[in-house]
Amino acid sequence: MSMRTALRLLLPLLAAAVLAACSPGGGQDVADATPVRTGEVVAKDNRFDPVAVEVPTGTTVTWRFEDGPVPHDVTGDGWKSGEPQSEGSYRHAFDQPGTYDYRCTVHSGMKGRVVVTG
Repeated sequence: MSMRTALRLLLPLLAAAVLAACSPGGGQDVADATPVRTGEVVAKDNRFDPVAVEVPTGTTVTWRFEDGPVPHDVTGDGWKSGEPQSEGSYRHAFDQPGTYDYRCTVHSGMKGRVVVTG
């Protein structure tokens, strides 16, 4: 097989692998995610895990930043973790029932949701 033929066969596979690896949302749409009952979210591999959480009113949710040198933040409507960080954690208390969407301002496809029950 010539080098040209090999490249012609490998380039589409390589492109697909790169696109899959760079997919910031981990492949799951926030709107379709079933909330997990936990108060902890991990920012890793350019996604929030779990993408949606459900907590009772008055719960403080903790986001841990564990993506090596890759910085992230957590930004919702009226609350923000501050400057992007690649380690440590951020905590936010949810005192009112409702659905709170948030995102990473560094990676546009990195989104999550907190569902607060009454």
